[in-house]
Amino acid sequence: MNASDRPRFAPDWLELRERADAAARAPELLRPLRERLSAQPAEAGPDGSTQGLVIRDLGCGTGSMGRWLAVRLPGPQHWILHDHDPLLLEHAGARMPVTAADGTPVEATTARGDLADLSAADLAGTSLVTASALLDLLTREEVEDLAEACVGAGCPVLLALSVAGRVELTPSDPLDAEIAEAFNDHQRRTDQGRALLGPDAIAAAVAAFERRGATVLVRSSPWRLGCVESALIAEWLRGWVGAAHAQRPELAPEAVAYLRRRLEECAAGDLNVEVYHTDLLALPRPVSGSA
Repeated sequence: MNASDRPRFAPDWLELRERADAAARAPELLRPLRERLSAQPAEAGPDGSTQGLVIRDLGCGTGSMGRWLAVRLPGPQHWILHDHDPLLLEHAGARMPVTAADGTPVEATTARGDLADLSAADLAGTSLVTASALLDLLTREEVEDLAEACVGAGCPVLLALSVAGRVELTPSDPLDAEIAEAFNDHQRRTDQGRALLGPDAIAAAVAAFERRGATVLVRSSPWRLGCVESALIAEWLRGWVGAAHAQRPELAPEAVAYLRRRLEECAAGDLNVEVYHTDLLALPRPVSGSA
């Protein structure tokens, strides 16, 4: 995937959703992840000292995944933050935690580029590959390439917050299902020659990793939003309905009226939204010579 083909996300949107993302991520996957990481041999740095965990965050955005995960894993840790957007990398690198769950140091460096550039050889010595809200933006070929690289390196993978294609709004509206269907079609669109997986990404990833012998664990990670998150709901609504309208222009003017109704309910504190996501942990067999 070329950098010019990747969607760009405004830092304001990523900041707005960070608290909801943190609340949604599946903590049940942390125990098997910690067990796997604790069984891996410590990597030695250039000076012969113990380097600790080496974690690559793909499509890191403003670094919310690192801020959530680094303090939940024992260290020491060295994070490599990957993104094609230099502005987002600047945000991410400046705001990483400095200590891990056990008080040991956390360090971070940034790397501008895309996951398509990573091979099994590039991942040698990597303890964990992680990403958040990225998997559903990939094509089937890109998911296969990611699985091939990670399994080839024997590297665990934690992929959080992939869209599941299901949304529940309370109170309901007669147009909910049609908007949701159009949005899901938009997530599966072909964009600049790339057929995006959207809600089908989790199934594709499970198949890709399991076919290569990895153990795969999947857990639900929904946003559950109420009046406290009204600013996030309003912004999400604009994007959700806007994508549905872009996919099916014939929805206008119904979509315009629907958005107006929903925003009014949101402003009044009368709208609750559940946006379903899925978290995936893939545990490849260790490569020869590792734990």
